[in-house]
Amino acid sequence: MKNQPLRIIWIGAVALVLMICGVATISAIVAPSSEPPGRQDLVAEPLPSALVDDGSSPTTAAAPTTAAPPTQSPSPVAQTRTITVTKKVPYKTRTVNDSSLAKGTKKVSTRGVPGVRTLTYEVSVVDGVQTEKKLITSEITTQPVTRVVRVGTKQARQCDPNYAGACVPIASDVDCAGGSGNGPAYVSGPVRVIGSDIYDLDRDGDGIGCDR
Repeated sequence: MKNQPLRIIWIGAVALVLMICGVATISAIVAPSSEPPGRQDLVAEPLPSALVDDGSSPTTAAAPTTAAPPTQSPSPVAQTRTITVTKKVPYKTRTVNDSSLAKGTKKVSTRGVPGVRTLTYEVSVVDGVQTEKKLITSEITTQPVTRVVRVGTKQARQCDPNYAGACVPIASDVDCAGGSGNGPAYVSGPVRVIGSDIYDLDRDGDGIGCDR
């Protein structure tokens, strides 16, 4: 009966140990796994051979590409220029009557010369192509010279073909100048009669008229 308390203590200690071990076992069974669901299956199942990269597929070892920067079109080059152009100015013609020239005769007394007109333009050019042209000034820098033509008005003297040596005019009647005849036309002799003496100039019949 002396060892009775020791035996009770020993039995109690054994019961306490068993109790602690049971709680630990139950905790291990109840506690959830730290691995996420299905993780063990992913590790355990081997990948299909079609998904395994053996380095032979061109798509699995593609080198990274660097996108080229966008190409920007150059800005158009615009310029403004001033140009000068010359053009001819036509000359005019003036006609002048001249009584010293026979009727129907023409003679140029002053030669015509064209003038010069100078035009200044402002030209806009974009990339070497003309896009606009604006007239700034226009002036005659050299005056043209007028052409002068003289036209004769003098009546040509007509001579009777029946006489020679002097021109016997053709008229209703011709007398010797300085004589008593009353004309209306006169001739200074002497004149030689080569045809018919229609004006009776050869009064003595020697073939020479108006010889006195």
